[in-house]
Amino acid sequence: MKKLAVRILIGLLVLIILVVLAIHFFLDSGIKRGIETFGPRLAKVEIKLDSVSLSLLSGSGKLKGLFVGNPEGFKTPSAIQVGTASLALQPGSLLSSKVIIQSINVQAPEITYETDFKSSNLKRILANLETATGSTDNTPAQTKEANAGKKLQVNDFLISGAKLHLGVTTALGGTSTTVPLVDIHLSDLGKGPDGITAAELTKTVLQAIEKEAAAAAVHALSDVSKGATDLTKGLPNSATGAVDSVTKGIGGLFKKK
Repeated sequence: MKKLAVRILIGLLVLIILVVLAIHFFLDSGIKRGIETFGPRLAKVEIKLDSVSLSLLSGSGKLKGLFVGNPEGFKTPSAIQVGTASLALQPGSLLSSKVIIQSINVQAPEITYETDFKSSNLKRILANLETATGSTDNTPAQTKEANAGKKLQVNDFLISGAKLHLGVTTALGGTSTTVPLVDIHLSDLGKGPDGITAAELTKTVLQAIEKEAAAAAVHALSDVSKGATDLTKGLPNSATGAVDSVTKGIGGLFKKK
């Protein structure tokens, strides 16, 4: 009788372990599949993710190799690339209607801000997300897709050590430079009974990134325009006019904030 009880107990333990492993595997692959499937439909750009690992016991996890491409018409290959992002959530909330994420920490992302002073790659992606989340006129199918899935609450969201690759197309030609981006810290996202969707979370984070990227671009390009103005002294009006257009474009970035 004892041997039978021991065998049953061992069998139950093995079954529990297999179930936990199966849930872990399908949860990780499900998150990856969701990001790579629904993300491009809402943002209208290519989105890839190398891997997701999430512990059901501790609630800690990592996302590796996130790639966000650029909208059609932009020359640079990507808008955002993230090597590693860590997160911590309440495991029990996975079974509720709203997942509670204690923290998300995005470490040293590579962000590209490509602009011609009329638009930018980040603004274009943001406009696509605003359409999908109902911030502008949109189709019912887009809204339904954006609102699908569990609601989220993110208590702390940090982007640190980011590098901004700035690319500008003007009448003077192309300009590129790389500058550090200030840390972006957001808190209490989706706090309350309703929470927020993954699309709304993405939009909020991208709004913060675009704002800081534009400010960094203004700072970097103001020095470029001053130097260009000095170089064009004594040159034909066409050259000084081109520099003036750059300066006005820089000022336009300020007005949009």
